[in-house]
Amino acid sequence: MSTALARPGTRPDLRSGIRGGLNSAVVRTEIRLFRREPGAIFWILLFPTLLLVILGSIPSFRQPDPSFGGLRPIDAYVPVAVLLGLIVGCLQSMPQSLTGYRERGILRRMSTTPVRPAALLSAQMLVFGGAALVSALLALTVGRLVFDVTLPRQAGGYLLALVLAVLAALALGAVVSAVSRTTKIAGAIGSAVFFPMMFCAGVWLPVQAMPDALARIVGCTPFGAAVQALNQAAAGHWPGWSHLGVLIAWTVLLSAGAARWFRWE
Repeated sequence: MSTALARPGTRPDLRSGIRGGLNSAVVRTEIRLFRREPGAIFWILLFPTLLLVILGSIPSFRQPDPSFGGLRPIDAYVPVAVLLGLIVGCLQSMPQSLTGYRERGILRRMSTTPVRPAALLSAQMLVFGGAALVSALLALTVGRLVFDVTLPRQAGGYLLALVLAVLAALALGAVVSAVSRTTKIAGAIGSAVFFPMMFCAGVWLPVQAMPDALARIVGCTPFGAAVQALNQAAAGHWPGWSHLGVLIAWTVLLSAGAARWFRWE
């Protein structure tokens, strides 16, 4: 999805974006701006772990439950907390940030400098993707230390599923940015996508407790497939290729859509 700009208003080119690469100064600037946003820090980095702590404080959540396949509910909610940070960052924060840059003409002005707008888009994806991974690591650490949640037994599969989930979330966030002309529209579209994706990730009802038919439908969505892949890896199994395939397919399709619809101004 990283793209470079030949002229303001033209369609971005994926290959030119890759050639443009990352600009370290732009990345550092975006990191500083992110650190100055207490709301983003709370909702992306801290809220998923805080939600996990609140749920884990309920005694029944620390007892094995047959409806969760013999797991404790808190065990089932760790993958949900892992995904929650990237859902918030990629569907709420990143689209409004990018749309705000476009709305204020920053991307257009950048096109006249040696720093291409592609560098800013790449830096945004790196910052929010990195923040999502930090949020996931924090949730896993707190789950292990506070509630004795077993760490993923299939670490390689878990990492692969998590990285694919981050890529799918970034691609979905880029689509929201592409079709939104203003920050208000980005917020509205982001919210419209945000809540269904939270449901698919199992925020209100973990996938293990869903009826089989509903779980199969949810498994066709990026975050439903991601949480099921994470659950499998946490249990010591390699994530199902069907779930990984769903994540890859959504990433490719959403990236293609973002590249087609994205405009720098």
